[in-house]
Amino acid sequence: MDEQRFGVWVTGDAYERYMGRWSVPVAERFVAWLGCADGLRWLDVGCGTGALSRVVAERCRPRAVLGVDPSRGFVASARAGAPAAARFVVGDAASLPARDAGWDVVGSGLVLNFLPEPGAALAEAVRVVRPGGLVAAYVWDYAEGMELLRRFWRVAVAVDPSAAEVDETRRFPVCRPEPLRALWADAGLAEVAVAPIEVATVFGDFDDLWVPFLAGQGPAPAFVAGSDPTVRERLREALRADVPARADGSIALTARAWAVKGRRRATGWSGPSIA
Repeated sequence: MDEQRFGVWVTGDAYERYMGRWSVPVAERFVAWLGCADGLRWLDVGCGTGALSRVVAERCRPRAVLGVDPSRGFVASARAGAPAAARFVVGDAASLPARDAGWDVVGSGLVLNFLPEPGAALAEAVRVVRPGGLVAAYVWDYAEGMELLRRFWRVAVAVDPSAAEVDETRRFPVCRPEPLRALWADAGLAEVAVAPIEVATVFGDFDDLWVPFLAGQGPAPAFVAGSDPTVRERLREALRADVPARADGSIALTARAWAVKGRRRATGWSGPSIA
């Protein structure tokens, strides 16, 4: 994640209230899908507040986990209460602070679409993973499966047509199965596979859903924060009318991510499989 370009992603607490609360359930399903052995070295690229690293540390008995993120605020949040097996550093996905072929698994959670050059970041991941090692990632399905944001941008464009310019459902074409598969294949990775991951996103009431949009962190909250107060109120009421509230006021939506994995070709390498 380029902190200069996407400077709204800087504060761990605000992110956790907005989208971070769903990060652990998605990471758990992703790690289970990878099915990796214990005792491996994991590199978490764009680690954010550390959800994927924590899940790996707790579920996979790793030899080591290193999380890398350009946001000092996120790295500080990740370090707070981090498992003993995990450490976190500030760094760039396009220039990873890691030696060639030094890691068994290179993973990335919910960040690939925010990178200015996903292909360059993927090339870096291939560089640092060992022959036969795994490179994997997951991203929200903004176009169809991320129900909260799909509903938000639909009403936002209806209220203010200028929202179409920053609509995540249109901005991130890489967040679909075929573009992800093609990106991994173009990087020279073998055994490429793509799978959906779905989680429930339940809000206690409408305020639980709406208030995180006011923090200004992330594309949708940044749009809300930058809107005229009248537009903001119209958007709030339009979204309230659009989401399906249950009798107790809670709102149950779903979120889908797409996961992709591939293995660095092991030409001339005869080590053990890691999955």
